[in-house]
Amino acid sequence: MAPGKKGILERLNAGEVVIGDGGFVFALEKRGYVKAGPWTPEASVTHPEAVRQLHREFLRAGSNVMQTFTFYASDDKLENRGQNLRLSGAQINEAACDLAREVASEGDAMVAGGVCQTPSYLSCKSEIEVKAIFKKQLEVFMKKNVDFLIAEYFEHVEEAEWAVQVLKTSGKPVAVSLCIGPEGDMHGVSPGECAVRLVKAGAQIVGVNCHFDPMTCVKTVKMMKEGVEKARLKAHYMVQPLAYHTPDCNCQGFIDLPEFPFALEPRILTRWDIHTYAKVAYKAGIRFIGGCCGFEPYHIRAIAEELGPERGIMPPASEKHGMWGAGLEMHTKPWVRARARRDYWENLSPASGRPTCPSMSTPEAWGVTKGHADLLQHKEATSTQEMKHVLEMQKMWPSAQL
Repeated sequence: MAPGKKGILERLNAGEVVIGDGGFVFALEKRGYVKAGPWTPEASVTHPEAVRQLHREFLRAGSNVMQTFTFYASDDKLENRGQNLRLSGAQINEAACDLAREVASEGDAMVAGGVCQTPSYLSCKSEIEVKAIFKKQLEVFMKKNVDFLIAEYFEHVEEAEWAVQVLKTSGKPVAVSLCIGPEGDMHGVSPGECAVRLVKAGAQIVGVNCHFDPMTCVKTVKMMKEGVEKARLKAHYMVQPLAYHTPDCNCQGFIDLPEFPFALEPRILTRWDIHTYAKVAYKAGIRFIGGCCGFEPYHIRAIAEELGPERGIMPPASEKHGMWGAGLEMHTKPWVRARARRDYWENLSPASGRPTCPSMSTPEAWGVTKGHADLLQHKEATSTQEMKHVLEMQKMWPSAQL
């Protein structure tokens, strides 16, 4: 930790709001640096300038956490289904730590080393094998002396427990977030029970990220908080949701939506939606508030602006953004100037611009999770036979008729 900077637990114990960053894999995929499908973070090595710039934009928007771009950077994921990067997880993780630290030093930000779910767990590898993957990643984070650790994007609480148990050996603060909704993890473990198990495993910060929209995620974290308090345990809480509206999702979240991942734009939250989210999350007692897939810097800026009074500071990016559209007072067109007010944007119901666009989709609830033959991972590229099988499966769902 740089001299004079407070740590994550010091901030949360003092009741401060910690603002996370946004969704790196989705943001960088749109910019041409990440491949959809594997979603791996080799850009930290191959295009460091792109990763560095995105970190800077989130920092300028108000982020207090520079999370290392190490999502899916375990060796088993980097060589999964025909992936041939010729880069090791250690190489990517080291580069990601350096970039995060470089940008964090430019402002009041901490560096968080991140691990996530593994193909090995989904393929039913043993606890020893899965923990070995986390240990290998942790070695890099310890070498680079990150400020704290995040275990994120876990569909199964059991694997998240294993991750926490490994990360806890570092002696650094550990946060953990599951990609679950109110129905619980993929084996039906409730949010409250998940949170209790994770706190008992050693996590000081628990919550959810990804897979669901902000209000669903806040609801889920509230259920976690209730479970922890009922068990007479203590924890801090975090939430980093999607920037997409997902009222039609089932327990698997947005990856079951037929629009995933290339047609989600009609669902994107406005900055004004994010103001509401930040307010609701804060009132729920959540103090680590950020975003995941779909969150761009302007969304993070909206969190920082909404909670500006509570934090006593506004982000540098607000220099170019009048609160509630105040900058529109300078517009040449009078009808646009008339929109420079809070009540206009708070009460607007945005149109999609698509006359035949349905308001809801039907999720493709295949019911496939850990232990299912279709989730067994391998190094070889997906075969023609495998593709034929999944296409036959897909024909059973209404979205196949679109």
